[in-house]
Amino acid sequence: MSPVYALLRRDLLLSVRLGGSLALALGFYIVTGTLIGLGLGPEPALLARAAPGLIWVLALLSTLLALDRLFQADFEDGSLELMALSEAPLSLLVLAKILCHWLTTGLPLILGTPILALLFGLSLDDLWVLILSMALGTPALSLIGGIGAALTVGIRRGGLLLSLLVLPLYVPVLIFAVAAVEAASAGLDATPHLLLLAATMLVALAIAPAAAAAALRLHLS
Repeated sequence: MSPVYALLRRDLLLSVRLGGSLALALGFYIVTGTLIGLGLGPEPALLARAAPGLIWVLALLSTLLALDRLFQADFEDGSLELMALSEAPLSLLVLAKILCHWLTTGLPLILGTPILALLFGLSLDDLWVLILSMALGTPALSLIGGIGAALTVGIRRGGLLLSLLVLPLYVPVLIFAVAAVEAASAGLDATPHLLLLAATMLVALAIAPAAAAAALRLHLS
């Protein structure tokens, strides 16, 4: 496990020192959400009704911002070849990089969600369901995005292709997460939707590291 820990530690230190992906994702999330809220106007009912879908769409787009660099830097400087030759399975190293992406993108989005919830006038109960859906859904976004990032690594202007590959796969996460918050807003039980969201995350966890590792090996062969 030492290569996995070393890789995770290295990527986290680089993310903290450079601050690019964290500031970019969180800044886009908060600023764009604020602009949309101002554009919709001061009607509380409209803001609260639109909030779940808008916040989650912003989370999807914010997650995409740093995905194209997930493996690109390692591919360019040759680190990816060393990862493939490491004693640790490549799938575990891929999982470490995906975890780093979530810690520097998904987790800040969760922490920033109460700001947008306050802007859109969500109730406290709805906010808790929204945060729980983000906690279950954002790891799935990073895992699914990891597959797309591995498939497009080394491709010139691969960011657009990455978006086209990943966004359709994000649809189930979006549907289950928004449905959970809307159910809570209507006074219904959000548990079934959250369970489906958790199942989606577990399926992505089981499939994504191996699939991304296989895609990276194809690029290295």
